[in-house]
Amino acid sequence: MTMTQPGRSADGSSRAERILVVEDDHSVAQVISDYLHRAGYGAVVVSDGAVGLELARQTSPDLVILDVVLPGLNGIQVLRQLRASSRTPVIMLTSKSGEDDRLRGLEVGADDYVTKPFSPRELVMRVQAVLRRTTAMPPTPVDEVRRVGDLVVDQAARVVTKAGRALTMTNKEFDLLVFLLDHPGRVVRRDELLREVWSYDFGDASTVTVHVRRLRSKIEDDPSRPAMLVTVWGVGYRFDPPGDPR
Repeated sequence: MTMTQPGRSADGSSRAERILVVEDDHSVAQVISDYLHRAGYGAVVVSDGAVGLELARQTSPDLVILDVVLPGLNGIQVLRQLRASSRTPVIMLTSKSGEDDRLRGLEVGADDYVTKPFSPRELVMRVQAVLRRTTAMPPTPVDEVRRVGDLVVDQAARVVTKAGRALTMTNKEFDLLVFLLDHPGRVVRRDELLREVWSYDFGDASTVTVHVRRLRSKIEDDPSRPAMLVTVWGVGYRFDPPGDPR
């Protein structure tokens, strides 16, 4: 099943962000599509995981809303294969009993998740927040390159290398790293990270925890004993650049 609805951008032009919805429950898919359309987005709905993966690869949508439970490939499998070649933002849909699925989705590279049953208005707000972060203009100057120890962060190209080796990062992992680079040596609370990196005034702190763990696995020499991205127990995290005497 494929349903397509046109959308218009906020300024009234015909260019609207294109959202791919991969959801096999027809009634849920229809509600999501209707609310996205009202918010000005173009929506395409498919009900099969393999079809959704192929369509995402072929059309490069601006964002994917991806259910975990799907016929064919499940949502976690779709996301894992998509992340091998794409940074397309992904919001996962999970059931309340699917705690493990939710954490696996974040670990594989989901930008956010929404728990079923959900408010369609909240889902649209999550879509808007993710798109704001991923379509924001790069910082100025656009050719700014940050060097921290053996890490090199090219903010214009959104590329990170460690000891000359390119690191694969999701959009949210990159945004999190840049935010921490902008605030070295300062303890940052999880709710502040949700607000500043995810643009959420509320949310589940486990989202931050999982992304911090994934970021450590990529930038730390020994992720089990982090030297740069350290935990301040009961408060949050602190980024200590190499050579900091702290």
